[in-house]
Amino acid sequence: MIPGDGIGPEVIRETRKVLDAVAEKRNLSLEFEEFPLGAGHYLQTGETVSEETLQRLARKEAILLGAMGDPRVKPGILEKGVLLRLRFHFDQYVNLRPVRLFEGVPSPLSGKRKIDMTIIRENTEDFYVGLGGRVHGGLSKSAFELVRRAYEVKFDLGIDLENETELAFQIGVISRHGARRVIEYAFQLAKNKKVSLVTSVDKANVLTEVYGLWREEVDEIASKYKIKREFQYVDAVALHMVRNPERFQLLVTPNLFGDILTDLGAALQGGLGFAPSGNINPSGVSMFEPVHGSAPDIAGKRKANPVGAILSAGLMLDTIGEKEAAADVERAVMQVLKSGKFRTADIGGKTSTTKVGDAIVSRIHSKR
Repeated sequence: MIPGDGIGPEVIRETRKVLDAVAEKRNLSLEFEEFPLGAGHYLQTGETVSEETLQRLARKEAILLGAMGDPRVKPGILEKGVLLRLRFHFDQYVNLRPVRLFEGVPSPLSGKRKIDMTIIRENTEDFYVGLGGRVHGGLSKSAFELVRRAYEVKFDLGIDLENETELAFQIGVISRHGARRVIEYAFQLAKNKKVSLVTSVDKANVLTEVYGLWREEVDEIASKYKIKREFQYVDAVALHMVRNPERFQLLVTPNLFGDILTDLGAALQGGLGFAPSGNINPSGVSMFEPVHGSAPDIAGKRKANPVGAILSAGLMLDTIGEKEAAADVERAVMQVLKSGKFRTADIGGKTSTTKVGDAIVSRIHSKR
């Protein structure tokens, strides 16, 4: 468990209560170890994540993260140094985000609608590989190295900038291996969930090389499954998610577009506080976290919504094979939200973080 920064420790505290309750109900033995990574650790030691910590985490079955980010630390240091470092180190190439409407939670979408989509986002490549820089007028050189478990690539760029004082550039990378494995995961999940349509998201009409390769892999893998596939540009997907979200069942998307669309999905379902996510390596250590940030402005005020973190723990239980326990967590959360009695500040209520956690624990213990 990495409680992290801001409201992270508060939502993780409630999540731990829920996990203890479902473990008791299902007679599970869950062992927890807490890692104090985040702003406090960084400000005290100057270290984000040590090699020794990575080795200890590698022995775990899963990681549960609260939130990362603190105004005392320059933006990007903790997010890249801890969050992205863990994703890349443990090769968590699948970002799994379910999007659904909850009864009892106000949504920007009016009327009685049934939205239940799953977004599979590639999690280690695209424009999030961190390769880029700035150059000034004249001749210059830039060298980059990208190291992944499956491959290494080096870029040696000679740049001649004329008639401009400064230029910034960013390199996006999609490998055939990286695309293939996450698309394969998406189609296998679609098969398991009996999904009839997989939507592939890209912008291949403009970024033809990276997303052209992506489309080739979608076609290749789709040919092995009896599941319909379609290609949609990211802007069209954003439009349909608002106007006609019921049309989507399972979407598979490169890293950048997936990041944006899943936050849109969270907004549609009532806000970031309700959105869970999993960073998954099917054969390694996976990490689960709510989509929301550290929200330092409300930290310590008992206003944080713990639902996203608790549902993330449900995803964790499901991923490590505890299907019944995962179903218990999800069912309890749905019942509490449907009751309408527990409304946190993010949806205009006054229910404290602790009371929401207590209500979910009570539902887990309930025989109804």
